[in-house]
Amino acid sequence: MRASAPAADADLVAQLQLGSEAAFRILVARYQDRIYQTVLALLRSPEEAEDVAQEVFVEVYQTVARFRGEAAFSTWLYRLATSRALKNRRQARAKKRFAYLTSLLGFDNDVLHEVPDHAHPLALLEGQQQLRLLLDHVARLPDAQQVAFTLRHEQELSYEEIAAVLSTSVAAVESLLFRARQTLRKHLPPSFRHA
Repeated sequence: MRASAPAADADLVAQLQLGSEAAFRILVARYQDRIYQTVLALLRSPEEAEDVAQEVFVEVYQTVARFRGEAAFSTWLYRLATSRALKNRRQARAKKRFAYLTSLLGFDNDVLHEVPDHAHPLALLEGQQQLRLLLDHVARLPDAQQVAFTLRHEQELSYEEIAAVLSTSVAAVESLLFRARQTLRKHLPPSFRHA
């Protein structure tokens, strides 16, 4: 007896909109690793990435009734994940700036925020230092370039899918990726240019 084909995202979303927790569990199982990896690439903290990925799925569960299907479910999910990760990163930067200012002004003698140690799963592979260097430079790219680069090279999304996530055109995605690669080539050591 043949196993049935996996349910399409649209069917699962329709079931979830009717309150099916089973459909939600299937969608989470299908996308949790990809969403976690995307968020991790943007935040570079496993703990933060795990929290944000969970928040994304909570948001999906709470707001799925408003999902109209104008874009693919995966597009909507990546859009939620990247938006939430960037918001989280901006808030963390604001906290760091505030902590720095309070320490300068003498309100506090303790370091409130340590720079998180980068522990990306790929860092276990050979070339850990080069990967860390690359990810450090990717993290310095403007937000839109960083998201486009991450979705293209970490999640292997097509230009069309990235354009849908970023609510922009394919030409704009091509431009973002071109500028990101140019910046990385300029700032990374020559060994990266031939890799």
